[in-house]
Amino acid sequence: MTTKDTIHQYFKQQQALYGNELYLSNEPDPLPGPESVKEGAETHGALDEFHQSICQCLECPLGACRTNFVFGVGDPNAELLLVGEAPGEQEDLRGEPFVGRAGKMLDDILKAIHKKRGDGVYIANVLKCRPPNNRDPLPSEVEKCEPYLLEQIRQIQPKLIVALGRVAGKTLLKMDVPLKEMRDKTHDYNGTPLRVTYHPAALLRNSNFKKPTWVDFQWIRDYLQNA
Repeated sequence: MTTKDTIHQYFKQQQALYGNELYLSNEPDPLPGPESVKEGAETHGALDEFHQSICQCLECPLGACRTNFVFGVGDPNAELLLVGEAPGEQEDLRGEPFVGRAGKMLDDILKAIHKKRGDGVYIANVLKCRPPNNRDPLPSEVEKCEPYLLEQIRQIQPKLIVALGRVAGKTLLKMDVPLKEMRDKTHDYNGTPLRVTYHPAALLRNSNFKKPTWVDFQWIRDYLQNA
């Protein structure tokens, strides 16, 4: 295969994984070889197939009242997996996690550690359907939906999971304690390291949470660089 063919294959793969946006870096990256391109495509395809297999789920009552099943978005080979508790109103309408003002806040936080959606990052929720009035997930709903998240994790194989907010943290860790007791600790979630930090929406309500959140994401940045 010529250099021209390799470059063409690389950009076709980038389009298949990330759409028509081209993510550039100041640091040159080597073009992936055929095996790495094949592996990325297979992971992306497997996630798509899994999405299609569960998107009509009616295992709990939330399935009957959703607008959209919110599977998740991002890099299928992500090193960082961000997890919220459940879709909100805007997420339910658009079928994508973390949109609106909270989503913009999350994008800004990721940019500050030189990350972005779809580039080394995957974003999902514990629940794939919106609870009425944005209430907390019920244990019975988590029981039905958490296996879907576990399968996403198995396929993506992230280096680190970050639970966004107290509800997401307590739901995954089965610890009904204040967020401050879950922060600053590396937990284990079925074999994958997990940290807990503030939900982006909390930063919009209380600017005092911005400083500790920045501390958390600096730790996340350094952990991923050294993992």
